[in-house]
Amino acid sequence: TLNGHLDSVECVKWGGEGLLYTASRDRTIKAWCVEGHDPKDVGKLVRTYKGHGHRVNFLALSSDYVIRTGPFDHKCLKFKSDEEAYEAAVEKYKTFKAGEPERMVSGSDDFTLFLWHPKEGKQPLKRLTGHQQAVNHIAFSPDGRYFASASFDKKTKIWNGRSGDFISTLTGHVGAVYQVAWSSDSRFLVTASKDSTAKLWEMPSGKRCKETLPGHADEVFALDWSPNGSSVSTGSKDRTIKIWKH
Repeated sequence: TLNGHLDSVECVKWGGEGLLYTASRDRTIKAWCVEGHDPKDVGKLVRTYKGHGHRVNFLALSSDYVIRTGPFDHKCLKFKSDEEAYEAAVEKYKTFKAGEPERMVSGSDDFTLFLWHPKEGKQPLKRLTGHQQAVNHIAFSPDGRYFASASFDKKTKIWNGRSGDFISTLTGHVGAVYQVAWSSDSRFLVTASKDSTAKLWEMPSGKRCKETLPGHADEVFALDWSPNGSSVSTGSKDRTIKIWKH
């Protein structure tokens, strides 16, 4: 059991560098050691990241997609053993990183996002402003070049995944945007909203909505794009799940 937060924990993320990241209503993010040469180190608090003025709702890591998919990709390779699959996953992670540090973005009820190099230090690299209400979801593109943030202000914003520079705002939803999900090739983004629709956008410009996915009778709370890129799934307050073919 990991103790240290002073209020409820809102988000938990496994990183690719042997750390577990947690975000809390206590306005902090913490990094915990989950892999180490010494078993006594496992579960230890490594560092605390401060900066947000309100509860931290969500964390996204540049490596989320490569960690989620492991050694598997569109080529459908088969591995002779778990060890071989593990080696392939490690190699894929190293290729993805290409000598760059893992990046983390946090979103908060203070309307801002922070960009961090969590393994390097506890100071944020950049504070990102522009949303006019709470930020509730963030997702890095699978290639790590961009990230998207969803907010109760009905907008989704696209940012440069390395520098944190603002790129564009996606406008079209008439209710809060709850979640975002990227296609596996990082060319498209889908957004889920309180307005009972999901929308598909071409990235990174996102100047206009490419498709609206109607059909739900109530708010669309949940969203995911399959790792192989073929389907999008949405879950709604209307108690149904819809699967859309890309």
